[in-house]
Amino acid sequence: MAKWSQINFQDPNSPIMEQMIFFHDNTMIILIIITCLIAWIMIKMLINKKINRFLLENQIIEIFWTIIPAMILILIALPSLSILYMMDETKNPSVTIKAIGHQWYWTYEYSDFKNIEFESYMKPTEEIMKNEFRLLETDNRIILPMNNQIRIIVTATDVLHSWTIPSLGVKIDAIPGRLNQGFFYMNRPGIMYGQCSEICGANHSFMPITIESVTTKKFMEWLKNS
Repeated sequence: MAKWSQINFQDPNSPIMEQMIFFHDNTMIILIIITCLIAWIMIKMLINKKINRFLLENQIIEIFWTIIPAMILILIALPSLSILYMMDETKNPSVTIKAIGHQWYWTYEYSDFKNIEFESYMKPTEEIMKNEFRLLETDNRIILPMNNQIRIIVTATDVLHSWTIPSLGVKIDAIPGRLNQGFFYMNRPGIMYGQCSEICGANHSFMPITIESVTTKKFMEWLKNS
């Protein structure tokens, strides 16, 4: 069970990611049913020695095996398009932050507040605490309020990067000279980890992302102390 749990998605912490996991599970069920049905038909055809030499065509079967796959594709496409539009929907954000990718670390700016910007490097192994993850913990975490609409603006200064948090369902390319934006909403407090998902150089796997989701009150206290 431990190995099986390692190949699952991370626990979702946003409504979008919850819908994406739900859509993935439903699609996988449909694919498994189709695969088992086709495998059963092929096996029956291989072991069946009966031959009907007068059977040239069967229009009813052809109608069914054309209509049924089309209906299955529509069943898959509708929720897929719905989630796609939900991910790109423009909302009124409560907080806007800017993430800038460098080789190989991230810089963050809180656009709504003055003089709040910092660099975020991967924490060295010798400084890791017992409750922290190696290669995923950073020296400066992104502090954001839960139950608020967050806008993230992503860019880069040198090469292509990708700002990714799997538990939020967010993956935004950081392109030099261009601003990409995304939105996310955190359901509960906690710590979420991500990494650059673009092969950006030798230390590509050593520029992690750490978000700490807190209550609005704690977020305001953090702003005052920053």
